[in-house]
Amino acid sequence: MFPEQLHYNVAPFIDRFVKWLVSAWGPFFDGLSNLVLQMLLHIEHFLKWLPWWAWILIVTLLAWRLTHNWLKTILPGVLIFTIGMFGLWEVAMETLGIVIIAVLISLVVGIPVGIAMSSSERVNAVITPILDAMQTMPSLVYLIPALMLFGLGKVPGVFATVIYALPPVVRLTNLGIRQVSREVQEAALVFGASRWQMMKEVRFPLAMPTIMAGINQTTMLALSMVVIASMIG
Repeated sequence: MFPEQLHYNVAPFIDRFVKWLVSAWGPFFDGLSNLVLQMLLHIEHFLKWLPWWAWILIVTLLAWRLTHNWLKTILPGVLIFTIGMFGLWEVAMETLGIVIIAVLISLVVGIPVGIAMSSSERVNAVITPILDAMQTMPSLVYLIPALMLFGLGKVPGVFATVIYALPPVVRLTNLGIRQVSREVQEAALVFGASRWQMMKEVRFPLAMPTIMAGINQTTMLALSMVVIASMIG
């Protein structure tokens, strides 16, 4: 048994920190919560405004455009019809709204962070352990800070989903930009490309396939986390 005299209780320190954070930054979190809630409500309104048959048509056409396979084209439309048939259409649109806003926030935060990591070894050394810790935590853990800062509702569900889904797009943006051929970058420098032009015209476009893989993974993680986040939303 571990000796009791070496035990250290961190609960009082954490309690004081949480109280300070809520009291000092309460207006900021309230404003952020209201902003995200308004964006979410607008997205939900649009999703519910579209008739059910329009959704089936849009998804079916997109599936055909991407796959050119009849089975893979018909199946998504049938599954969406099944959601409505079970009486879950309204809830499905609300869930989709949370996923959309969570993915958008993840991309707005994650892609610039990934670019910063690829441009600075110091930033990379600081952010990488944080991402490692985020990806080793159980998904339920993310509900605690979201609930603590934003209370019950859809907004904490959005932020819990963002925290869970953020690491892949950060990592793969960093990886994609680092994998851009050095010869291509040197050729751009020879032609007088500035640092901004190098990122905009050379590194970012060539890294796009890897970044898209990160966006795909972030979307999949958001879809999985939003189900758990419904416990507080």
